[in-house]
Amino acid sequence: MLPGVAYFLLFHYGALVGNVIAFKEYVPFDGLWGSPWVGLGNFQRMFEDGAFWDAVLNTLWIAVLQLVFYFPVPLGLALLLHTLTWSSVRRFVQSVAYLPHFISWVIVVALFQQVLGDTGLLNSGLSGAGLHTVDIIGNPDAFKPLVVAQVIWKDAGWGTIIFLAALAQVDEQQYEAAAIDGAGPWRRFWHVTLPAIRPVIVLLLIMRLGDILSVGFEQMLLQRDAVGPEASEIIDTFVYYQGIVGGDYGFAAAAGLFKGLVGALLVYAANKVAHRLGEQGVYR
Repeated sequence: MLPGVAYFLLFHYGALVGNVIAFKEYVPFDGLWGSPWVGLGNFQRMFEDGAFWDAVLNTLWIAVLQLVFYFPVPLGLALLLHTLTWSSVRRFVQSVAYLPHFISWVIVVALFQQVLGDTGLLNSGLSGAGLHTVDIIGNPDAFKPLVVAQVIWKDAGWGTIIFLAALAQVDEQQYEAAAIDGAGPWRRFWHVTLPAIRPVIVLLLIMRLGDILSVGFEQMLLQRDAVGPEASEIIDTFVYYQGIVGGDYGFAAAAGLFKGLVGALLVYAANKVAHRLGEQGVYR
């Protein structure tokens, strides 16, 4: 465990000290402690910046779409895989479903461009058939559903691992007893499967809510120029362009700290709701 503990101490807990620049007019040559204090000045500028709120709105829209359309997919896929009786077929399907997770976002975006781009496979087929072509990759209105589809294709298979582990712990005798009592497949799912894996679902949902403002920095950055910042700017890319590109480090740090605080509050609130519903949640 030591390498993992060292990683989190150094790059997560140790890095928290750097949040002090959110309250400073940070100048790299003056250093972390030598830069002048501005108090809440960076936060005031942030809350008055229309571009920041546009990034927040885009982030929330994409996060909600991912929560509604992506989160149930790994569960459904895990249930389908769990019902396969042939172990060889199940292993093959699992391997195929897991594979996209290990492909970088650079390759994933390039694949989607080759298929759905202006000169991609889809438009080539439509043009060859004498039909009108469609610009999906460069269409700002289609951008948000497109990035959700990319996440589903890339990570749905990987997301089934925890659900499959939870399903493997369900006692088969409960299914047999429910079947003897006349319960069909739907009632067995509702009264046996769902209660058994509900704690896992609640736990993953809480963790997803805590990370709701992180919707994929690399994925958005790679496609930002195709649709413009109005449709694709999220908090992470806003921080990148304000801080790393623009050199306004204190302002960017304030935006990043705001995102982290909102995520922590969401985890705390969702955990309280889980306790009210009788679940353990992330912590008691």
